[in-house]
Amino acid sequence: MHLLRLLLTAALSFCLAGATAARAQGLKTIDGPKGGKILYGKVDGQSTEAGAMGAVLRSLHTQYGDRPQVGKLFHVRGTNSVAAFFTLVKRNQGNAKVAGMLIASKASDHVEAALLTDDAARFGSTINPMLTTLFKVWHPMGDSGAAATSAGQSAALQPYTLPDRSASVSLPQGWKVLPSSGGGTIMAEGPNGEAVALGYPYLASDTNNPAVKQTMATLQRGGLRNTSYAKALYYPYGGDLGKTFVDLVQMSREHQGQQAASIKIASETPVSGAVHCAHLLGEIDPKDGKGSREMNTIFCTSPPGRFGSYMNLAYHTAVPVALAARERTTMGAILASFNVNNAVVRQQANAIAAPAIAQIHEIGRRAAQQAASVHAAEDAHNASVEKMWDERDKTNQGFSNYLLEQTVIQDNVKGTHSTEWNATADALVKSDPQRYEYVPNQNFWKGVDY
Repeated sequence: MHLLRLLLTAALSFCLAGATAARAQGLKTIDGPKGGKILYGKVDGQSTEAGAMGAVLRSLHTQYGDRPQVGKLFHVRGTNSVAAFFTLVKRNQGNAKVAGMLIASKASDHVEAALLTDDAARFGSTINPMLTTLFKVWHPMGDSGAAATSAGQSAALQPYTLPDRSASVSLPQGWKVLPSSGGGTIMAEGPNGEAVALGYPYLASDTNNPAVKQTMATLQRGGLRNTSYAKALYYPYGGDLGKTFVDLVQMSREHQGQQAASIKIASETPVSGAVHCAHLLGEIDPKDGKGSREMNTIFCTSPPGRFGSYMNLAYHTAVPVALAARERTTMGAILASFNVNNAVVRQQANAIAAPAIAQIHEIGRRAAQQAASVHAAEDAHNASVEKMWDERDKTNQGFSNYLLEQTVIQDNVKGTHSTEWNATADALVKSDPQRYEYVPNQNFWKGVDY
């Protein structure tokens, strides 16, 4: 696992190496036939894949100021090579979004590596031509034909943007995006039972929180009918992430009137970071008549807010077991191409919140008309509902900012708030701490920061 982490993290080193890294490591650079860049060759001074990648990673992480998002490591069949897909944002170069594929191969006395990168929006359509070009000239283990055939099994992808412009992805021909997609989430299905759920949210309420317990008690007495609270997910925070994922999926399916799925978690690997995440592998059968699928999921959860609300996000792929080995490369390319338009998502969230808040006001108005003292406690609860929603909105926005590597700062001279990339925010605060300061979630301004 230590080697696996080094290999995955080190993908960044080749992702943005360009001409400088190519010269430093003696790598050759060629243009992709339909776009993109290809780097390949022997990595001098290293004897392991992890060592070679890590040497370049240390300088590039500092140079570009961004941490790569790397997919699952996989073996290139018929070779001794390993590979992984990844994405990265060039923070100091116009925030350009890059996607790529890294391949590393250890010979008897040296290590060779190859990197294929392109703009994230084009990568799905240029990866296959780049692979074909690469394996015509690069044979690290003397396996000239097998590697090209095996690694090049990713289907050609076509870019797709949601009608609400909140997210985009590249999908193979024959796939369809489900109507439930939107608001930064994409749900799609393939013609052979494949499925992806990208950025799928599960907003839950911690049953250990006093405010949540009060809400649940009100629901048990018959209050808050026909509100979002009646169909919310109530689940204790802080448990095993694999079990949490399974239970939230089953609860969500039950609310939607669907049959319980069969989910078996084969392995659960913690993912380091400020937000609690895990990489889950296993099998899932959604009971749709198409059988069991191989499941590959990254599942993350945020700390609860004051009133117990906490956000969970899943990046999930599922492929029929019989097709899994053949389609893993394609699924990785789909994940690498996924992008969210945060500005659109934020605008949509504000629009959705307006009718919900209006509904809460109406609940409070009706409750205030109830003269009987037996309803006094419920009246007080209804009066606090709006504040609870506001706190939840702030917590959810803070979690969204973390995922997008953004920070809210205050300009004490102008008296304004603004949301900036982490690197920009850090630079401003360090340059003039009297003028600029970080804004904690609880001090967010409604309509400006969330």
